[in-house]
Amino acid sequence: MIDAAKAKAQSFTPPSIGPSGTQDDPALTFSKRYDEAISKINASLDTVDWEKAGRIGAIAGILLVLSLALVLVNSVLATIHLIPVLPGLLQLLGLVVTVQWCYHNLYTKDKRQALVERLRNLRKEYLG
Repeated sequence: MIDAAKAKAQSFTPPSIGPSGTQDDPALTFSKRYDEAISKINASLDTVDWEKAGRIGAIAGILLVLSLALVLVNSVLATIHLIPVLPGLLQLLGLVVTVQWCYHNLYTKDKRQALVERLRNLRKEYLG
């Protein structure tokens, strides 16, 4: 009885891992599937306009940096707000600086055009 069990164990062949009906080597089927997947990924990546993606990435990076800066400024301002007289003085200072900036940059037509030109140059420099 033990000899019959040994004979069955020796004649046993493990089931195939690949698709049903094929007797290919599992390493070869994996290699074929891997090559097909990589070729599909490369084909889809070839259709991407990388110049546009780079511009979108730059805009997303700028927005991320701005959002982090806003979080930091908000925490600093929340801390300053706890000091009794300081918030009112800082609001007055902000109003004075804003009025001075507007007077310096927006008072005449030539100054407004120069400001618009500087903003366009900055946009071209950073966003392409």
